[in-house]
Amino acid sequence: MLGIFLDSETNGLNSQIHKILEIAFKIVDLQTGELKEAYQSLITQPIDAWEKSNPDSLRINGFTWEEVKTGRTIRHVSQQIIDIFTQWNIRRKLAVFICQNPSFDRVFFSQIVDPDTQEMLNWPYHWLDLASMFWAISMEKAKGGHEPFPWELHFSKDAIAAHYNLPVEEKPHRAMNGVNHLFLCYQAVVGFPEQKFLR
Repeated sequence: MLGIFLDSETNGLNSQIHKILEIAFKIVDLQTGELKEAYQSLITQPIDAWEKSNPDSLRINGFTWEEVKTGRTIRHVSQQIIDIFTQWNIRRKLAVFICQNPSFDRVFFSQIVDPDTQEMLNWPYHWLDLASMFWAISMEKAKGGHEPFPWELHFSKDAIAAHYNLPVEEKPHRAMNGVNHLFLCYQAVVGFPEQKFLR
């Protein structure tokens, strides 16, 4: 089974108004933790889309118009992702997406590769989130009296990282920074079976 650890950066939170500015992902063997492929791209947007940017979002990711206008086109990025997913046979029952906030990332990812194309290519429809994984594991430990309940611990990605004595995500919030931090947190929370076996 392959995991697509994915993160995106946008110019706002409303997918009806705002646009994806950057996409990054790593394809990883979920049995061994072996990295198969890494991809990152800045995505250009027309000036009228940029002018609708939410200033708070841009403060978080630090993007400027000068950067965004140098990105690749949506069409180019779409084809690159399709080619990579085809190369690694990314299909249902063989792969899953893993994100910090899949409801956000999935809708903006669909600006790059539309849902009908994803369906035609039989891409995974399971978009798993780190917080739910942490929640389930923490609940089991809490029921055994070994840890506080997850709502006492908080479950943002940085809070999860702190719980495992990991660093916070590098700033500014760029997509590959998010992917790298997500992978680090997943490794601590869930792990990779063969890595554990080898220890």
